[in-house]
Amino acid sequence: MALLPSKGVVISVPTLVLSVAAFTILLFFLLSAISSPSTPCSCSTPTEANSRKTGGEGISTSAEDIDWVRSRIEANGLHMQQNILRKGINPRTRQQQLQDLLQFKGISHYEGEEANNHTALPCPGELLVEEHHSNYGEPWAGGRDVFEFLAESSHLTPNSRVLEIGCGTLRVGLHFIRYLDPEHFHCLERDELSLMAALRYELPSQGLLYKRPLIVRGEDMDFSKFGSDTVYDLIYASAVFLHMPDKLVWTGLERLVGRLKPLEGRIFVSHNVKFCSRLGGEECTKRLANLGLEYRGKHTHDSLLFNHYEIWFEFRRFKA
Repeated sequence: MALLPSKGVVISVPTLVLSVAAFTILLFFLLSAISSPSTPCSCSTPTEANSRKTGGEGISTSAEDIDWVRSRIEANGLHMQQNILRKGINPRTRQQQLQDLLQFKGISHYEGEEANNHTALPCPGELLVEEHHSNYGEPWAGGRDVFEFLAESSHLTPNSRVLEIGCGTLRVGLHFIRYLDPEHFHCLERDELSLMAALRYELPSQGLLYKRPLIVRGEDMDFSKFGSDTVYDLIYASAVFLHMPDKLVWTGLERLVGRLKPLEGRIFVSHNVKFCSRLGGEECTKRLANLGLEYRGKHTHDSLLFNHYEIWFEFRRFKA
């Protein structure tokens, strides 16, 4: 067996060869690990973790939201002032604004034949100055309050389907349309001017035409144009049933009950249920039961922006 010269240490050739080979293999794997691209980290970033914790965008305004806006008002030293003429601002009533629009046509505009070639959806001046926002007995902003209450009480998701009876100019409907998936908001409305405001102003100006809500002109609680197989998670009527004859309301409920999702689906009616209470409690309950409906209770919901609360009556379909 050959020996390598050394100072007192004797190493055989086979042992040396094996040692060199092991070192080479170890060096190869070490270099490979250093030169190869690092594997993406599967851990969540702080932002992602926070997004998952909150579960995405909420529906109602949170206490943190209110604290934030109050802090911004305080930080900027803001106080409510009279809306009077001042630099760059010329307050106008809706009527004055409409007159200006008809007389002066805005700061810059097309004349003659050009006037009809540049506006894809020409809108009447009455709608442009939002006269229809004053068609209700309370501020336009109250529509958001209604949406928040109904959406949370019915546990809606974007995939839910909603039917509004009497959506008017979409004071409430706009919020549902924005929240729900395309084509998932349906509405029956009889007033032509309200429908014009909804279709020619509100949806285009809010960038919601792509949501394709099904808005139908009709009355007498005729829901035939909504298809026979659509099942709703929420059906609601805001200040509508109190303007209808009781007999027509009951006709509508009879037609709607088969379109409401059993157990989980909800019908909400605002203000009062005199169509039912006028019958007497026992008779009302009996008539509802014959339709497969049951009364679930009365609710109130405070407004975010003004001293007001909504009154709502809840019903559900208790059998298929």
